[in-house]
Amino acid sequence: MADKKELEKLREERLKQQREEHLNNWQPKTKLGKLVKDKKIKNIDEVLKYKILEPEIVDYLFNPKSDILNIGQAKGKFGGGKRRAWRQTQKKTSEGNIPTFSCMVVSGNEDGYVGLGYGRAKETLPARAKAIRKAKLNVMKVKRGCASFDCTCGEPHTVPFTVEGKSGSCRIKLIPAPQGTGLVIGDECKKILKAVGIKDVYSMTRGKIRTTMNLAKACMEALKKTNSM
Repeated sequence: MADKKELEKLREERLKQQREEHLNNWQPKTKLGKLVKDKKIKNIDEVLKYKILEPEIVDYLFNPKSDILNIGQAKGKFGGGKRRAWRQTQKKTSEGNIPTFSCMVVSGNEDGYVGLGYGRAKETLPARAKAIRKAKLNVMKVKRGCASFDCTCGEPHTVPFTVEGKSGSCRIKLIPAPQGTGLVIGDECKKILKAVGIKDVYSMTRGKIRTTMNLAKACMEALKKTNSM
């Protein structure tokens, strides 16, 4: 266990150094990126008023954490394969089968900001890089609060009111919950809510919820509606 913790620390330090070097060498190409690099814009709320075209803008303002959603499925008898991160498809050509890989990534700072991205490529690592980049470009603000009728803590730990989202046949409803309840929701949506910073919520889902991509999009649409009031 001690060796694993040491390896994780070394990995985090290495990633932090790589991130700092990348940001130091970053040459912004957009006007918004130049304003952020010159520290004329220091708040992410000001950035969200415009369209973000460079993922380094988000990295420069805060350090988002990324997590891969399990949208794929390994081969198994009668469709009972184990869930996995990579969704593999094949295109039949005269030269043979050409596989492509896709994945979906959620990126957030666990303090009210989250983004969802989808990447597709011929290899797994480029697909993940595309998904992370798009997740940072799609960052949005999510309002939190203490709205449960039997909780008066006043801390932003749940959704401020009941919200609903839909995508395809998937329907999801997020309901405020008192502190200590936890995330009463599916594993993939848990990753999204943890990236936002929501700790307690009740939920209700309908439709083909095994289609993880649509379920994640429906969850993001529901979170987006927290800004409506």
